[in-house]
Amino acid sequence: MHEMAVPMVLVVMGVSGSGKSTVAQLLAGQLSLPFADGDGFHTPENIARMRAGDPLDDASRRPWLARIAAWIDARLAEGQGGVVACSALRPAYRNDLVRGRPDVRIVYLQGSRALIADRLARRRAHFMPAALLDSQFADLEPPGAEECPITVGIEDEPNTIVAEILARLAFVKNP
Repeated sequence: MHEMAVPMVLVVMGVSGSGKSTVAQLLAGQLSLPFADGDGFHTPENIARMRAGDPLDDASRRPWLARIAAWIDARLAEGQGGVVACSALRPAYRNDLVRGRPDVRIVYLQGSRALIADRLARRRAHFMPAALLDSQFADLEPPGAEECPITVGIEDEPNTIVAEILARLAFVKNP
């Protein structure tokens, strides 16, 4: 387990199939923090829309992002921190979540289209079809240096990725 000096919320972002939920859940476990999957904040209508192969637009994403931001606000108000998996593909979306606070950090899971397409082809029981991958990459605007992201490649196993994130955050292991 790792210990944080101050409560922090980590937003694990990337395109569908990059491993956000897996990595975020492992990370939350390592940090003993609550985990939330951004998919759980979608309305049934948005899920049906994506399942039908219709990508979401900014207007349909705004209420979803507001619900995730409220979760982040609640964690910080409780002094608890947390880890949330959320695509947050554009700077405007990340701004809605981070709001300039140093206690909310972006973790960007970066991977090639080929690797992610392969993962999506093998994924079962998820509402996001592989056919929407091109729309995800079209919407993706990777975080810039001004966002102070932790950018991690997704080629390694999830536990290795989590170890790299923890090292980059400079957490101290508990005895």
